[in-house]
Amino acid sequence: MAEDTINIYEKKAEEMTALHIISKEDKFTETEGGFVSFDYDGVHYDRIKVVRLFPFTDADRFISIREHGNGDREIGIIEDLSDMTEETQAVLKKQLDLCYFTPVIEKIYNIKDEYGYAYFHVLTDKGECKFTINMGSNAVAKLSDTRLIILDVDENRFEIRDVETLSQKERRMLDLFL
Repeated sequence: MAEDTINIYEKKAEEMTALHIISKEDKFTETEGGFVSFDYDGVHYDRIKVVRLFPFTDADRFISIREHGNGDREIGIIEDLSDMTEETQAVLKKQLDLCYFTPVIEKIYNIKDEYGYAYFHVLTDKGECKFTINMGSNAVAKLSDTRLIILDVDENRFEIRDVETLSQKERRMLDLFL
C-alpha cells in the first residue's frame, strides 16, 4: 500500500516538472467571449492563461501556456512566438496585450509626496494620467540604469523606458525613487 502511494507521488512530481514544448501544430482558438481555448496532446482546454516568463527582457520568447483556474497548472511553453502561425500569434498577442498593459511615461508634470504616498501626474503613450504609489513599498523597480517600472496602488504598471530622455526637472522629481 505504501509503495502505491509513493508511486502516485512520484508520478505527480514527474508531471509537475516535465517540460512540454508547444509547436505551431497545436491549435489555439479565440472564443466568442474573447478568451482562448487550446487543443494540446489530445486534450481540449476551454480556457487558458498566457504568461510571459521574461516580460521585460524577452517578451516574445518563453511564453507559458497555463490552465485557467486549477492552480494555473502549466500545460507547456512556446519557445519563440515568431515560430507560431500568424493566426496563433495574433490570438496570443491580443491576450498578452490585455494582461501586460503597461503605458509608457513620456512626460512627468508633477509628483507630490504626501503621508507616505506619491501622487503622479504624467503623460503616457496612452494619454494623460494620474496615479498613486505607496512610498513604503517597492513600487518603483529599476530594470536597468535607465529603465523603470512603476506599480501603482491598484497594481497597474507604468514604464519609463529611459530616464535620460526626461528633462532635468522631471529627473529631479524622480530622485526620491532612484
